[in-house]
Amino acid sequence: MKITIVGYKKEAKFSQGVVNDEDTDLIDFLTGKGLDVVSTIWNDDMVNWSSFDVVVIKSPWDYHNHLNEFLNWLTGLEKLDVKVLNPVEIIKWNSDKHYLKDIAQKGLPVIPSGYIERGGRFDPQFFDQFNTNKLVVKPCVSAGAQNTITVDKNNIEERSVEIKELLKEQDYLVQPFVEEIKEGEWSFLFFNGKYSHCSLKTPKQGDFRVQHYHGGSISYPTPDPLHIEQAGAYLKSLPQSTLYARVDGVLIGNSFHLMELELIEPYLFLNGDKNLLENYYQALLSLIS
Repeated sequence: MKITIVGYKKEAKFSQGVVNDEDTDLIDFLTGKGLDVVSTIWNDDMVNWSSFDVVVIKSPWDYHNHLNEFLNWLTGLEKLDVKVLNPVEIIKWNSDKHYLKDIAQKGLPVIPSGYIERGGRFDPQFFDQFNTNKLVVKPCVSAGAQNTITVDKNNIEERSVEIKELLKEQDYLVQPFVEEIKEGEWSFLFFNGKYSHCSLKTPKQGDFRVQHYHGGSISYPTPDPLHIEQAGAYLKSLPQSTLYARVDGVLIGNSFHLMELELIEPYLFLNGDKNLLENYYQALLSLIS
């Protein structure tokens, strides 16, 4: 069985602050287990995708900048007799943050969300809708806090001009600024629906972006079993099993609230840990056997 771990044409901004090459660690571990695994780049025209039995979408970190091409590539994979992990249907759904509306409609705790369609205008009524003095506005298709801005009642005029320009390109998501983000964003990692480990990403002083390339820090606390259970509930709502899932959110009171459900290209915080790599391997085996 021939397997490929799919990545992207690497850019330094995505790997800044990362101390190990997670994809290489993973491929080396899986190869050591006797699997036939190679790395590929999702938009490399020289790759013959039909030569693989399993295509694992691991780290196409630039997909959001080439969305139509990425979606067309996924459609092409569907037409081939190959197994794609995560499933194509799940990845397409997860590529646009309108999916948060679907999850909220199932009664699961999600940070309240509103949407501004492409070509629309920012409405100050969002402040009243969410009963807040500060909002976060981000693209519906994005990664790494790209084009994510905050708006409050003091800078609304200048921000509205900026948002109007951004809305010429795509739809945007509006959410209340959640103060709990200052205490960190929890990431719960699941492989084939089974909990593996977690991380806590904390923004640097004066910022709200938790990504390491924006100065955020990462720790690995032991989570409350209740919060693991709460995070796992989002996966149970999905129509198909996933090889990997990272459930990102904040604790409000003692309850986990979803910010993002990462099913396309999340960094998995494997950190070369053989136990965590083993968790991934066992999940992969169960899905391809």
